[in-house]
Amino acid sequence: MNTIDKLAILADAAKYDASCASSGGKVRDSSGTGGIGSTGGMGICHSYTPDGRCVSLLKILLTNFCVYDCAYCVNRRSSNVRRARFSTDEVVRLTLDFYKRNYIEGLFLSSGIIRNADYTMEQLVEVARSLREDHAFGGYIHLKTIPEASPELLAAAGRHADRLSINIELPTESGLSTLAPEKTATSIRGAMGQLRWRIEESKEERAKVTRAPVFAPAGQSTQMIVGADGADDRSILDTSANLYGNYRLRRVYYSAFSPIPDASVALPLKSPPLVREHRLYQADWLMRFYGFAVDEIAPRDAGAGMLDLDIDPKLAWALRHPDKFPVDVNSAPKDLLLRVPGFGTKTVKRVLSSRRFARMRLDDLARLGASLRKVMPFVQTLDHHPRGTLDRPERLRAKLAAPPVQASLF
Repeated sequence: MNTIDKLAILADAAKYDASCASSGGKVRDSSGTGGIGSTGGMGICHSYTPDGRCVSLLKILLTNFCVYDCAYCVNRRSSNVRRARFSTDEVVRLTLDFYKRNYIEGLFLSSGIIRNADYTMEQLVEVARSLREDHAFGGYIHLKTIPEASPELLAAAGRHADRLSINIELPTESGLSTLAPEKTATSIRGAMGQLRWRIEESKEERAKVTRAPVFAPAGQSTQMIVGADGADDRSILDTSANLYGNYRLRRVYYSAFSPIPDASVALPLKSPPLVREHRLYQADWLMRFYGFAVDEIAPRDAGAGMLDLDIDPKLAWALRHPDKFPVDVNSAPKDLLLRVPGFGTKTVKRVLSSRRFARMRLDDLARLGASLRKVMPFVQTLDHHPRGTLDRPERLRAKLAAPPVQASLF
């Protein structure tokens, strides 16, 4: 099989992994050092990171052979998909060739399990090592790490990669034992714990010694499959909150289950609505940047643990708590402003800055980028007070309910 045929198979097989953002990576530029590659360039790009950089990654599997038989995975041992495998040299050459043609700015590399976890992890680490040491590659590298691999191999991966990720796969241990019996929550979380303390140790050393070795400067991330088992949204968000709190993950990615050929009878017949995945990302944002707790986003007494698909979770919270509104934009503290539907973090920052110089009116909010359609029922300004608007939350909900797919988070 030639390289192009392998690339077609292994690039397609990698599309199911969503956890390949590059935000937070160390800014590197090898110009003047005799090497090649940079994490800050502008190639043929397909996504923008939160810090504004446009990044494209070569996203492939080392192989789609796998000794595991996870029911939800198209590359499982019992699947009849066409198989392929790259050598480590082929991946290195592809990465360098694609970079030189300005197609990519980095590499996202994952793999099925060949022979065993250590053997596979050695291959992944060798790709990253060769790019860094043999070719002085300064671009971005994200390695998918295998939790059952030895601590020494996880340590080697972090020395060469910008970001490491270990997929938690499913939000509950019962779901994992049913659909992926060869994987355990204990080994996954144990590996995440190892990565956390190595990342923190590296930061502490670099605070003392500038030239101390860097370990995975962009941190670690993970991915959960949504809709493959019976876990509700509250369970998913509980798991995410635990991962952010205990393992300091940079991101948890949510991937809606997609039906696969020759699927197990344990799997659902169709995928969940994509808007569910979208709502989980919105809820995740609320936990990380807006100060919301899981109990507030998905209360036990509302919707049987599922997020509302018709409206975003911040608006849903506001409609459940009309007593918290209206919020006076000229005097309310930051934590209350962040809970106003239609206010993002940047808008709140602008409001706090602007009101130091003058009392704000409704037109001022529009100039600061607020969505007046959402904001007006929940705020009061010098020239606006939503009298009686929140007396009938259901009527307001019907008015503000958005189409099933939205372009923005809030």
